Amino acid sequence: IGGVLDGVLQRLAETIEKQVELRRKVRSAMTYPIVVAVLVGLILTAMLLFIIPMFEDLYTELGGTLPKPTQILIDISKLARKFWYVIIFGEIGGAIGFRRWINSEEGRKKWDAIKLKMPIFGPLVRKTALARFTRTLSALVRSGVPILESLDIVAETSGNHVVATAARDTQAAVKRGEPISRKLQDHPVFPPMVVQMMAVGEETGALDEMLDKIADFYDQEVEATVDALTSLIEPLLIVVMGVAVGGMVIALYMPMFNIINLVK
Repeated sequence: IGGVLDGVLQRLAETIEKQVELRRKVRSAMTYPIVVAVLVGLILTAMLLFIIPMFEDLYTELGGTLPKPTQILIDISKLARKFWYVIIFGEIGGAIGFRRWINSEEGRKKWDAIKLKMPIFGPLVRKTALARFTRTLSALVRSGVPILESLDIVAETSGNHVVATAARDTQAAVKRGEPISRKLQDHPVFPPMVVQMMAVGEETGALDEMLDKIADFYDQEVEATVDALTSLIEPLLIVVMGVAVGGMVIALYMPMFNIINLVK
């Protein structure tokens, strides 16, 4: 449309490279937590299915009343051994159901909104979506694509339903003659800084430059957030793993404190 296909393709390549690099960093940051979570799950499963029954037989022979945490752990182990196939099929069915839910229109809406509200990863999802939104819109505006068509394309490629809804609402407002920034401020996903910079860009005729600056800012913010999360997640996961496994071990050994009386 703008008659500058070669320049647009070059900018498109640069945009895709930045998005791929961003996605790679996020996946890299998530690899360690996922691996540790799987290991913790395997350890807890092995303890429930194989180790706890050994202690259960010992405590049964000794007799006596078990501490409440130990009894609860033994009851959970019995349920896991008796209904292991139900648990496995339930997990598989839950995973399949969750995937189908988030792939549905209504499920995608709710899941994208939930992701933005997550306590730790919510800000990262928000910054990533804003970086993609502003980078794509900048490339389209600079290439001469009409603003209404640009907003339609941005809505389709934003990767988040909340941001896409904001883009479509803005598109409808622009059709009525309103500035882009005025409608965006009605959506909490867009911080005041983004709205103000876009307003300045509209007034000065340099919207594409302002959008590029916003995209660069959020790219840097995402990198800093990913680095911070990487350094923060490791000790948190160690604590979680220690509490989970250590809690089970303590519950198992609590009767040992009274084992002399049980033997007598």
